[in-house]
Amino acid sequence: MAAISTCEGKNQKPIGLIAEVHGPVSVIACDTLLPPLHQALRANLDHETYLFEVHQHLDEHHVRAITLHRSAGLHRGMAVYDTGAPLHVPVTPDCLGRLLNIFGEPLDGGPALSPREFRNVHSAPIPLQEAVGVGEVLQTGIKVIDLLCPFVKGGKTGLFGGAGVGKTVLIMEFMHAVATLHKGVSVFAGVGERIREGHELWHELRKAGVLPQTLMVFGQMDESPGVRFRVGLSALTYAEYLRDTLHKEVLFVMDNIFRFVQAGSEVSSLLGRMPATVGYQPTLGTEVAEMQDRILSTRDGAITSVQAVYVPADDMTDPAVSTILSHLDTTVILSRAQAGKGIYPAVDPLQSSSRLMDRRTLGARHYTIAEGLREHLARYHELEDIIAMLGIEELSAKDRTIVKRARKLQRYLTQPFWATASHTGIVGVSVPLERTLLDCEAFLLGRYDELPEERCYMRGAMEEALS
Repeated sequence: MAAISTCEGKNQKPIGLIAEVHGPVSVIACDTLLPPLHQALRANLDHETYLFEVHQHLDEHHVRAITLHRSAGLHRGMAVYDTGAPLHVPVTPDCLGRLLNIFGEPLDGGPALSPREFRNVHSAPIPLQEAVGVGEVLQTGIKVIDLLCPFVKGGKTGLFGGAGVGKTVLIMEFMHAVATLHKGVSVFAGVGERIREGHELWHELRKAGVLPQTLMVFGQMDESPGVRFRVGLSALTYAEYLRDTLHKEVLFVMDNIFRFVQAGSEVSSLLGRMPATVGYQPTLGTEVAEMQDRILSTRDGAITSVQAVYVPADDMTDPAVSTILSHLDTTVILSRAQAGKGIYPAVDPLQSSSRLMDRRTLGARHYTIAEGLREHLARYHELEDIIAMLGIEELSAKDRTIVKRARKLQRYLTQPFWATASHTGIVGVSVPLERTLLDCEAFLLGRYDELPEERCYMRGAMEEALS
């Protein structure tokens, strides 16, 4: 197995035997000194190697470990060996274009990686003196994102939304933008993905021509909670390697970080810890921070993170959602109401926000246009109930003008994506920020007041609608 080839052979004598098996959890009775926490252990069964990760020291002779494989076939008395190190993955620049599992083994039917080195998935973050701060806007070519909730180069962005509102499609569009606009690479961590979703995503990325600049690491839904809990760290290790060796813009995409929290909750319950708020693990804050604090940029390269966050019951006050939210620079809220109106991407422009939204960072012009657009949409939202009951004719002339402009702006912020071109038949577009600012300024000044609403829907720049 590639993940342990650097360590295998160092210690052929067993360190102990399996004493108990409780699903993915095994209790190992050790004859020698207890292996440290996070140490990778192995056992052999029918010419297969099983890996365990140490999570608890129970007493002087017993440890509790999580199996990183299916547990069928494990039994009492099975010999367990020490690999001599925590879990390591093989890293090489040739990993781009590949689909791997948590151990760095291929899932795409291709040859095994020829590693130049092995990296510890539990490696410490880079020293603070080597890290660089965030602040520069990373343009995506997506109008609503660049205007109202701009991405931060080297920062963290969260896509919040329930099931079926377009998180994965938006993620694919970000990966396309990084590859085409910034000539960067992407690392996709599929945490608890359904095999159907992973298969479709792999084919869609290949169709879009993005796969050669993308590495995909999957821990699937049917795998051990230990795999789903650690696959994010495995993918992040690859992102760090690409940042340090290629010196490029690296987009680290995690879909879905909520499943990482769920896997941590499963592991916590299996280890016998008492649940905390709303049944989540007591170590929730530490586990999320452990991953987020490794998403850093250096002078040589940047890691920009986009994390899809499933929101249980659309409740933004859920403890897991609140914990993740505290680490983010940009928050993109995907709304079911927007999707119901046919507004795609279904970004809620009033709830979404970014740490960059101030005059000093964006400049006075960008900030003024963004605030003007938000004011129009907020006023339209306030008047929607009155319009539904009494009709738009009952509004004042000023409010009628605001409503008409807001409806056009709402439709202007829709956009055909490259990722969905094969399904919709509409070629995707990428709109530069300067063009978006010019168009929105013209809407706010009333230059498009005579234009029908449908001419603004699913377009790129407004020059397309007028041509």
